[in-house]
Amino acid sequence: MKRRTFLAQAGAGLAATATAAPAFAQAAPQVKWRLASSFPKSLDTIYGAGAFFCERVGKLTAGKFEITPYAAGQIVPPLQVLDAVQQGTVECGHTASYYYVAKNRAFAFGCAIPFGLTSRQQSAWEYAGGGLELLRDFYKEYGIVHFPAGNTGTQMGGWFKKEIKTVADLKGLKMRIPGIGGEVMGRLGAAPQALPGNEIYAALERGVIDAAEWVGPYDDEKLGLYKIAKHYYYPAFWEGGTGLCVMINAAAWDKLPKIYQEAVESAAAEAHVKMQAQYDAKNPIALKSLIANGVKLHPFPRDLLRAASKAAFELYEAEAAKNPAFKKLYEPWKKFREQQYEWFAIAELSFESLSTLGK
Repeated sequence: MKRRTFLAQAGAGLAATATAAPAFAQAAPQVKWRLASSFPKSLDTIYGAGAFFCERVGKLTAGKFEITPYAAGQIVPPLQVLDAVQQGTVECGHTASYYYVAKNRAFAFGCAIPFGLTSRQQSAWEYAGGGLELLRDFYKEYGIVHFPAGNTGTQMGGWFKKEIKTVADLKGLKMRIPGIGGEVMGRLGAAPQALPGNEIYAALERGVIDAAEWVGPYDDEKLGLYKIAKHYYYPAFWEGGTGLCVMINAAAWDKLPKIYQEAVESAAAEAHVKMQAQYDAKNPIALKSLIANGVKLHPFPRDLLRAASKAAFELYEAEAAKNPAFKKLYEPWKKFREQQYEWFAIAELSFESLSTLGK
């Protein structure tokens, strides 16, 4: 599927002239879809990316293609969006693909993988490094067409009731952490649990879990996790650039007029950029607010990070040896990651270090 800009290719037929819009509206069919989100409306940035996607599709098609978003739980539980799309319960969904690693660990590559890519690097891999083609080939097996549609950026490592000083402090610790990140934490002695966002606060408050990671300061403050656990760790080594996506039922996709498909592609790309920008703008302000409320900020201990990295790549190599779908994504991803780390160390990281020079 070639990348094309909807506005450039089809804008003349939709909005460039006053006479073209009515002509388009008369010729285009009315299509109504439903989108199931994995996120609650209260988390306006992450849920908002899916809602924005729906809104933009409508505007780009002169209101002829309507997609109505539904928050987590309104149609299906938040961690069952993929199943709903695959089965045709809904035509599309907005979710995090690493929620579905129990089906196949390869799902993590479209979202986040421990010691993986930053948001910039993830976008580079998907849009210019062959990643999108590899992911779409993988999703075909599940009857799904996939579009990147948001990224949180590097996340925070989460909220802990007790301070973590060594790897040994993770032993038996019950932590809300999904995806392969949860598997790595499990290898270090923790007891990972995959809970949707709307269940985290209650589980932490009741002592069902001892720690929880979600996204970052802006969303975490909204969930109120700092009221229960005061130790806030960084970074989330399992989520260097967490990508969200729009999943579309392949049969429903094939029925769309080509111009509607172009609208979907452009709207998803816009949502992808907008979500990252919002988090980058909001997180610094929210972090200061959290610290003012008594939150104690900590980096993860270096020995813990080294142990986690070793455990992660041992897991990847073992999985690639037995899972062809994982291997097909992992090997080119690993090579791309190495190239990106080398380049970012020279350019981005060295530039960011200039902030220590002062004014």
